[in-house]
Amino acid sequence: MKDEVRTRSYRDAIYQNKHLFKDKVVLDVGCGTAILSMFAVRAGAKHVIGVDMSTIIEKAREIVEVNSMSKQITLLQGKMEEVKLPFPKVDIILSEWMGYFLLYESMLDTVLYARDQYLAPKGLIFPDRATIYLAGIEDGEYKDEKIGFWDNVYGFDYSPLKNTALTEPLVDTVEIKACVTEPAQVFTIDLYTVKSAELAFTAPFTLNCRRNDFIHALIAWFDIDFTACHKPIRFSTGPHAKYTHWKQTVFYLREVLTVEEHEQVSGTLSSRPNAKKKRDLDIEIKYRLETDSLVRSADGRCEYKM
Repeated sequence: MKDEVRTRSYRDAIYQNKHLFKDKVVLDVGCGTAILSMFAVRAGAKHVIGVDMSTIIEKAREIVEVNSMSKQITLLQGKMEEVKLPFPKVDIILSEWMGYFLLYESMLDTVLYARDQYLAPKGLIFPDRATIYLAGIEDGEYKDEKIGFWDNVYGFDYSPLKNTALTEPLVDTVEIKACVTEPAQVFTIDLYTVKSAELAFTAPFTLNCRRNDFIHALIAWFDIDFTACHKPIRFSTGPHAKYTHWKQTVFYLREVLTVEEHEQVSGTLSSRPNAKKKRDLDIEIKYRLETDSLVRSADGRCEYKM
């Protein structure tokens, strides 16, 4: 809730569209402390059902009670797939389902289940679109600190751990000045139509280099859109935007790319749920520096686990 960008975007999407919420039945998937449920009641919803597996729902009930909304909000503890809703269909689904890198430990599968089971024809989803972006960054100092550290640990070679460190993406805040390339839109999810199986994807990308520099890592972030709004609302988790708790996800490359202005780094980004732990991700990045220089030409493939 202290993530101002996120909470304010949801609040604006709901409050600025009271004509969409008036007298509607709303489902809040993964309701947490019920802040979105209460926004919906304030916007004129007839009834809101909040569902959450966590014991936080006990506190949510107290919060709803002290805000005099117990008659308009029903809170249910349990899995979305197992609880019984007091209404056969809902008009609007609200959810804050996004994880790091959008899909890590995300609740999107649960939202899609709720959509297929409960959303009325022509019902609305808030938010309804998510887009993953990539860019290349110069990050030599930090890469040396995080990855190069294992080359010499108090006089010992710890390089076996270096490989492990390279496979672990870093969630951190990246300054916009570190970006060597323009951002590239890689993968877009339409929550009205996407199927769970499509969340395992391979998508091509092309990054245009802004200047002569080095690329040590690729970073990913996502934008979220509420397109049902009278005036569309969007927030970004990118390095150019105001801080959010999602930050950016940094994927260090094994080699350093020496790039010149106007050159391109092209490749593919693949992501799929881990076979054993469904909410974890197996990510692969293939890349090639498109250059006329034989000395600087490079291509590679890196695997990561989140």
